[in-house]
Amino acid sequence: MQIVAIGLLSAFFLFASSIKILGWQKLIFETQLAMFVKYGLNRQIMALVGGVELFGAVAIWFQGSLLGPLGAAALLGTSLGAIGCHLIWDTWKDGVPAMITATLSAFVLWTGRDVVQAILA
Repeated sequence: MQIVAIGLLSAFFLFASSIKILGWQKLIFETQLAMFVKYGLNRQIMALVGGVELFGAVAIWFQGSLLGPLGAAALLGTSLGAIGCHLIWDTWKDGVPAMITATLSAFVLWTGRDVVQAILA
């Protein structure tokens, strides 16, 4: 199940981050940028979020090292941020994709907890 969650998260966030960073898909890019502006954020913050998403999408594949849990934590953090923004400025329905990615990210982070515990011990 972990590999399925990692694959889904990686595919989703590689797509999402590429749009935030490169703006290659105009309709989605403009829609997301409008949301960021509505939330009081700018294009630079949107690109930074895209960078965090890109890091997470790649890092979660390295579950045997600290990178895996760090990647999952990065994706969980961006998902929780998105949920918060949607709940404050939009409707809860707009936050459903972020709720799904937060759940999957938390699951992947939980499955990698042994690596983090070993490093902290």
